[in-house]
Amino acid sequence: MSTARLIDLGRKPYREVWELQHMLHERVREGKAPETWIAVEHEAVITLGRNAKSANVLLPRETLLARGIDVVEIERGGDVTYHGPGQLVVYPIRRLERFREVVPLVRALEEAVIRACAVFGVEGSRWTEHAGVWVGRNQICAIGLAVRQMTSLHGIAFNVSTQLDYDRLINPCGLTDHGLTSLSKETKRVVSMSEAKTALFMAVEKVFDLRFVSADEPRRAYTGRETAHAST
Repeated sequence: MSTARLIDLGRKPYREVWELQHMLHERVREGKAPETWIAVEHEAVITLGRNAKSANVLLPRETLLARGIDVVEIERGGDVTYHGPGQLVVYPIRRLERFREVVPLVRALEEAVIRACAVFGVEGSRWTEHAGVWVGRNQICAIGLAVRQMTSLHGIAFNVSTQLDYDRLINPCGLTDHGLTSLSKETKRVVSMSEAKTALFMAVEKVFDLRFVSADEPRRAYTGRETAHAST
């Protein structure tokens, strides 16, 4: 069993965490830092992946910015994704031995989310044509990764208590014939971010056969802002 560092940033703007991701990615890639997972809840933002189509952003950029919704072009795969309050975003920064490990990494992330959903009595499933986790025809978790120099960045967006009208802003992941859902919608109660984090990271530990460092173990902060937490 390996160990990994889990950094819980709470709620942060996207660009700030994107910068942190790149810095941590460089350190992990160079072997100067351990495998690191970031958990965060973002302010409202639309991210455009390498394959994004402008038609999948349904409002002019000026209108989005006027509403306080940032728009950022990034290096992950995939199309258009929304992040916002009530959504648990997780970025695994892992060194891969071979490029063929990318697909198994995506499948393992899906499995962890499916197991986390099951904790709440929600049946999640895969859709073979598109990465992510679904409840029926509704997406509960989007997945979009990038791999640079055999080290991953970006990750998953898990709808916990997210407002689900963001399909009025974009076609999520470029899909027009599927809906959106969240843990709170499926359970018919407000699921807290703390509950979702506990369920998800317990599942991640089992699926990936790793242990996140506990809160009382020594660690070095990479910035003056971040704090590492255990998964429980």
